[in-house]
Amino acid sequence: MGIIDEVKQKIDIVEVIGEHTTLTKAGRTYRALCPFHSEKHPSFFVYPEQQSWHCFGACNTGGDIFSFVMKRDNTSFGDALRLLAERAGVKIPSQFEPQTGKDERERLYQVNEAAARYFHNLLLNSPAAERARNYVLSRGFSSKTVADFQLGFSPNSWESLKQYLLEKGYTENELLTAGLIIEADDKKTHDRFRNRLMFSIRDSRGRITGFGARVLDDSLPKYVNSPQTPLFDKSSILYGIDLAAAAIRQQDMAVIVEGYMDVITAHQNGFKNVVAAMGTSVTDRQVSMLKRLTGNVALALDADAAGEEATLRSIGYENILGAEVKVIIMPAGKDPDDVIRDDTRTWQHLLDEAPPIIDFTFDTATAKVDLNTARGKSLAVDKLLPIIAEIKNPVRQAHYLQKLAHLVKVSEQTIETALGKIKLHRTGRNLKESKREAVTSAVKPLVSSPIEEYCLALLLQYPELKDSTGELLLDYFGNSENREIFIGLKEADDLPSLKEKLDRIIHDHLDYLATKSLPPTGETERRHILSNCVLRLREEFLHNLETKREQLFALEAESGGTAAELTKLQELGTEGAVQLREVFQSKGQRHSGAKGVRK
Repeated sequence: MGIIDEVKQKIDIVEVIGEHTTLTKAGRTYRALCPFHSEKHPSFFVYPEQQSWHCFGACNTGGDIFSFVMKRDNTSFGDALRLLAERAGVKIPSQFEPQTGKDERERLYQVNEAAARYFHNLLLNSPAAERARNYVLSRGFSSKTVADFQLGFSPNSWESLKQYLLEKGYTENELLTAGLIIEADDKKTHDRFRNRLMFSIRDSRGRITGFGARVLDDSLPKYVNSPQTPLFDKSSILYGIDLAAAAIRQQDMAVIVEGYMDVITAHQNGFKNVVAAMGTSVTDRQVSMLKRLTGNVALALDADAAGEEATLRSIGYENILGAEVKVIIMPAGKDPDDVIRDDTRTWQHLLDEAPPIIDFTFDTATAKVDLNTARGKSLAVDKLLPIIAEIKNPVRQAHYLQKLAHLVKVSEQTIETALGKIKLHRTGRNLKESKREAVTSAVKPLVSSPIEEYCLALLLQYPELKDSTGELLLDYFGNSENREIFIGLKEADDLPSLKEKLDRIIHDHLDYLATKSLPPTGETERRHILSNCVLRLREEFLHNLETKREQLFALEAESGGTAAELTKLQELGTEGAVQLREVFQSKGQRHSGAKGVRK
């Protein structure tokens, strides 16, 4: 038995979830107010037989015990597994600990914390930090804000931090690994940060992973960050996430800004659901991190060319979140820090009036062309149609097709024909440009589905099939370890790079799938088998969701649910039935096609 299965057997999902929300027995299930969003009517269900959970409310998601802990703690699969393993008394063999050993990682967190305390103390007390203190005061930051964000000051010295930490018992190698010192060409080391205002960068669990630093004069670059380290990866960190997570959950909205100052000013003025991407490039990992807290995101990037470009790149994130991404349109020449300090009411108004990102894109694209000319119409279609093609929701896609047709005064049929041509070429896209789709997740059984494993084995052993996974949704995989592998597959180029992305504790399962015995087939037949696998996974997903909905409907009716609530559930059931009917029709067509071939 593998470690993952052993943990599943020894952990009772009802007991774990019951520690975070009050569960009430409801037939063969338990129900509660969802611990991830505010609600008055219980929409959160736990299924002991399947050791799974599902929220039918605002979260509209579910999974196994690992996915619950991942969402609760905003953490990775590996960290969730290790936490539950410790609870269950299951020992994790040393070879499955992270590449940088557990003890070594803990030392790095400790040395970062020691450095942060050192910088913070200097900012508060050192005469050399007077200029930094004056700058902090000029930004209007209170002493509480300075303490909450643990702002600091790095002295204009080559070795002061190094000597301080060495005296504390840390080694020079640990300081190098943490990125706190630099090794010069002559092999001598010195402090990385000198004469700068320091920002402690923490992960969702409040552990310091690295630092940001701002100059106190006009020199460039104005900001520098810690380098890539075993703890710090800029693409997967959101500044302020540790302080913002609770507010994001409560308000069901996350606002992404660019810089440290934007976040700090926002929090001091009561807007505590704000985090920063520390640059204009928002990444899939950052969006996936926020998805565990909310499905609603608004971007407030600077009103310049770089910010606009980053905003347009972010359209695909709607497919990850399964909801509209909004854009807070900043006044020219101002960033969120400026707006909030000038007038908090203006910021609130900008947030309230933030348009969906695709509407914003329509406005920016059409503002630069003359829609009264054939050339202008063509340019607008060339710009907007590929974006519309990326929309996964068919209703929203149809809405924007109609909007584009109306703008350029061309028939919808003409636009639909052009869209069809784009879709024909989409299978050849670079997989890294494809964004994971997000739809309502289903609750799956405890034991890994053989069809899930067969599907992943096909994709692992025949990489050429990965361009045929457009209809394969992440939520079709019920087991968290299978989900992690599927996510990695979408981002990795080959098996070695996939292994680098995955926690080592999943490597055994990955190796099993990569070497699973499959019958010898040609590429055409393999594609047909994969297509059938996807169809079967979709059918299982919809059946499972429909069963859960019927149980919920029965409970609502029995407990005297309101007419509005029952009607909503009936509508959900109708939608599920339609999708199931589509699956059965597809299966029937393929069966008929196969018969025709045999003839």
